[in-house]
Amino acid sequence: MADGILIVFKEKEYTSFDVVAVLRKIFGQKKIGHGGTLDPMAEGVLPVFLGNATKLCDIQENTDKTYEAEILLGQRTDTDDIWGTVLETRPVLLSEDEVVRAVMSFQGEILQVPPMYSAKKLNGKKLYELAREGVTVERKSVPVTIRRIEVTWIRLPYLKLRVTCSKGTYIRSLARDIGEKLGTFGVMSGLLRTGHGRFTVNDAYRLSEIREAAENGRLAELVIPPDRMFSAYPSFRTREDTDRFLMNGNRILPEYTETEGEPENGALYRAYFSDGYFAALYRYRQKEGCFTVEKMFPRGDH
Repeated sequence: MADGILIVFKEKEYTSFDVVAVLRKIFGQKKIGHGGTLDPMAEGVLPVFLGNATKLCDIQENTDKTYEAEILLGQRTDTDDIWGTVLETRPVLLSEDEVVRAVMSFQGEILQVPPMYSAKKLNGKKLYELAREGVTVERKSVPVTIRRIEVTWIRLPYLKLRVTCSKGTYIRSLARDIGEKLGTFGVMSGLLRTGHGRFTVNDAYRLSEIREAAENGRLAELVIPPDRMFSAYPSFRTREDTDRFLMNGNRILPEYTETEGEPENGALYRAYFSDGYFAALYRYRQKEGCFTVEKMFPRGDH
């Protein structure tokens, strides 16, 4: 069974679940998950987690994302994108300067109402399931953070943005809200996710490339080891006679390890067995004088 991270370039008309289903057949294993759903008509970076690395799904999903987005002003649809049913139109009588000022006002922490056609749940049911039944419900606004936003191209009524944002941000909602800010409507007309945490489109493989690698026996070359995701963190390795503490997720004293220098209070560490196998993430607690486990990746956890 493969363990690691595979960065997929999700193409249009595939759902994120479709990608996982295809990869389960290619790898011949069921234990596969993804981090950060992309809409069917969106494309770009989709991290996929294989085997033991599925424990990283929640961590990766919480990271920032970067998008190249296209917006069409003057149109309102039931899905907040151009692939929905058009409900209303308005003229777009705006200058480029007005558009840029409105867009830039969204930088920082904002409140955003999720689209009805989204995977957000209400009373255990996904909003898009209610929407398909013709039910519209009131949604609570949630805080999200737009780290960076810039207008990269304008040909009104169209404009293109580059956006880096926090988990839970809907670009479709951003398009709708920008249109409202300008006194008109707005829908998303194109979306490319160029970055997901530390991964970019340069790290991503299309499904056709993954199939070709499988046919040529090169699948393992595409899979990133789980610890690479935490390469910025310091690390320690237990001694052979103290491997058992790491195996069981016990507290680990600095003297049980081959760590150089004094551990940093509160810092996360990559923890390795004496033979170099990545086993866990640990955090150093200076007050307690030991490392405590944050997340385990035990051997043979399939």
